[in-house]
Amino acid sequence: MDLPTKTVLITGAGSGIGAAVAENLAKKAFNVIVSDLNLSSAEKVSAKINAHGGRARALGLDVADQQSIESCAATHPEIDILVNNAGLQFVAKLESFPPEKWRLLIDVLLVGPAMLTRALLPAMRERGYGRIINVGSIHALVASPFKSAYVAAKHGLLGFSKVLALETADQNITINTICPSYVKTPLVESQIMQQAREHGMSEADVIDKIMLEPMPKKAFIGMDELVAATIFLISDEARNMTGQTLTIDGGWTIK
Repeated sequence: MDLPTKTVLITGAGSGIGAAVAENLAKKAFNVIVSDLNLSSAEKVSAKINAHGGRARALGLDVADQQSIESCAATHPEIDILVNNAGLQFVAKLESFPPEKWRLLIDVLLVGPAMLTRALLPAMRERGYGRIINVGSIHALVASPFKSAYVAAKHGLLGFSKVLALETADQNITINTICPSYVKTPLVESQIMQQAREHGMSEADVIDKIMLEPMPKKAFIGMDELVAATIFLISDEARNMTGQTLTIDGGWTIK
């Protein structure tokens, strides 16, 4: 199978993990659709890829909006690989968690990946090939205080993936979830202040005691690790790996 001829859609690819995956898959000669809620961010990443000889297109996509999802599927039926990466975070006690914010996190982190997968799956079935990769989190496996919506959504993502793996087992279609612990991304940087407020500690202590302390290796996960995991899950060598959770957590969950 000539994988570099495949087309991959990455959500939330205007920055952070999504941008890194997009840029590195483009280097491997994949056709990349860089999607993001912020179209200008997607365009910047796409332009950078094309300037370095890759093949990329920018797409404005709101994974919390069904019409946006359906439009994406209708205009891009050639998508072979879906990387569900779009995300956001909000840190607060449940009593002070704005209800609309709680629902938004669930829509973006769980409903969005499910509905986007639903929209793209028929074309994958027609071609007899598909790879769906969810960017999960260590919080799909463990809990932390003040993150009720995020933890609930990420736990739900694993259950969704297992069910879909059973439903697509009759074809060369797989769905897997990569679960890293903390990665230095804009999303993580933005929550350090929120964590400090809720825990009543300094931002430096948040990094040392909240983010790194649970990991025996005491290190942030690198973008290169996530890229390598994504490339493996796309590969033909991973064709019988489906419904699985690939945990990259510095040893967090072995204790």
